[in-house]
Amino acid sequence: MGLLSSLGLTSPSPEEKRASEVRSGAVAPTRAERQRCWDARDAFFACLDAHGIVDAIKEDKKAASACKGENARFESDCAAQWVTYFKKWRVQDIQKKAKLKELEAQGANKMEVHTDFTPRG
Repeated sequence: MGLLSSLGLTSPSPEEKRASEVRSGAVAPTRAERQRCWDARDAFFACLDAHGIVDAIKEDKKAASACKGENARFESDCAAQWVTYFKKWRVQDIQKKAKLKELEAQGANKMEVHTDFTPRG
């Protein structure tokens, strides 16, 4: 949103209004909007990986300074609830993979487990 529209001096454009509705959860995102969100999520997570940050919620200041642009895009392209969900999912997924690796090292039988968003087919 622009400065004038945030001050109530002009109305937001239809694109700004739609983006705000998607972010707030007032409307369901289209396929293209979901893809844009997922792309922003993947870029943000890649940046976190590059800087050794696991938990973007607990380490929010570090994540914000290291991945400022990626975080801004992630938060603007995704519904707020999705942002929170994906950040929590990331931590749980990393913990799960570490536990599986630990169990494997102890001699546990390996099972095929997919814990990412990569399409299968």
